[in-house]
Amino acid sequence: MFDPSKLQMLENRLVKVFRHLRKTARRQNITCFRVYDDDIPEFPFSIELYEDHIYVAEYHRAHGMEEEAHEEWLDLCLEVIAKVLEVPLEKVFVKQRQRKASRQEQYEKLSFESHEMIVQEAGLNFKVNLSDYLDTGLFLDHRITRGMVREQSAGKKILNLFCYTGSFSVYAAAGGAAEVTSVDLSKTYLAWAEENMRINNFDVSKHKFVHADVLQYLDTLPAETFDLVVLDPPTFSNSKRMKEFLDIQRDHVVILNKVLAATKPGGVIYFSNNYRRFALEADRILASDIKDITAQTIPFDFQQKLIRKCYRIVR
Repeated sequence: MFDPSKLQMLENRLVKVFRHLRKTARRQNITCFRVYDDDIPEFPFSIELYEDHIYVAEYHRAHGMEEEAHEEWLDLCLEVIAKVLEVPLEKVFVKQRQRKASRQEQYEKLSFESHEMIVQEAGLNFKVNLSDYLDTGLFLDHRITRGMVREQSAGKKILNLFCYTGSFSVYAAAGGAAEVTSVDLSKTYLAWAEENMRINNFDVSKHKFVHADVLQYLDTLPAETFDLVVLDPPTFSNSKRMKEFLDIQRDHVVILNKVLAATKPGGVIYFSNNYRRFALEADRILASDIKDITAQTIPFDFQQKLIRKCYRIVR
């Protein structure tokens, strides 16, 4: 059974981390950031602030509570979270998630409340949905990587694979890219990517939005076409719409070599993934240079918490 006195542990932790993170966020002019991620085993949450709203994801675990007791516990936790983060309860959104969601699950609507809002990051606008999907539409952990892409995009042809809602594409367009090609298997997310481009006043007719299975799409690409490629695939994907299932550890060499073939000499690939035990088989990748840039791309609100890897690969 849950001991209500333990709520004080959650409150103390949130007070401590929020004070520190809020200062850093203000200094960096950041309004969307992660506050807490499974810091205390009894409170298995990820908590993110999206301007004046809170997004809470509860990780699935065997808690031993009856459904009613669990709901009561969750309500008490949300009250503490809202109080410390100074956000009214009606602006707190909660989701329950499995530890390993496949890309297919990520696509499926969980709800139809459709609480959408526009948030800002680095002077750019992004639509987020706090109620309907497993993820909000903006992965906060790639804030720095997006900035790197923006800085290197001027006049270039950019390819964004597994583009999701196109945040990298928006940054590339903001950096003056000549053309951005965004590819995803989900029509929902592709339309969202296009909408993100529009709300930043970019001319979508200059850019391409391709509905395709990335693994098959790679075989259609002409050689030496792109200056910069963003490759942020799921760890596993077994979508019914894919011809074969994806396992990033098993498949990354083949995928990267196909992407490299479509990249101009000297062109750059930013490759990342969330597989905890991922090991890059660098000796099999046909690149002139490979750098692990994971440490440089971890934002202040993900320190010690981030499991993803990130590499800068040069053709």
